[in-house]
Amino acid sequence: MIEVLVAIVIMSFGLLGLVSLQARAVQYSVSAEDSQRAALLANEVASAMWGANTVTLPGGVITAWQARVADPAVAGLPNATGAVAVTGNVARVTVQWRATHAASGQENRYVTDVVIPPPPVGGAAP
Repeated sequence: MIEVLVAIVIMSFGLLGLVSLQARAVQYSVSAEDSQRAALLANEVASAMWGANTVTLPGGVITAWQARVADPAVAGLPNATGAVAVTGNVARVTVQWRATHAASGQENRYVTDVVIPPPPVGGAAP
């Protein structure tokens, strides 16, 4: 009888460990998905810059992009902000978010730089 009770206790600890492991795996999976989504959102504005052949996009385009970044219901991220800072012909695109289960101050950030070279002088291609 005691052997059966000991076996049940050992099995219970094993099952609790497996449940904890599963919960952690789901958490890491969601984190990886959020990181991938941040990269896609940054690529979206970078592609608009390449299509316009300039790092300076109209304010409406940036505002619409920032709204998509901040709206998790429309492929955005939870508690997210998007920013574009332009210096010369370089734009720094930053997507920052905080997972719903994370404490305040545990933000994640994805940063990429977009460089659009100036057109060649004289209009001739190199």
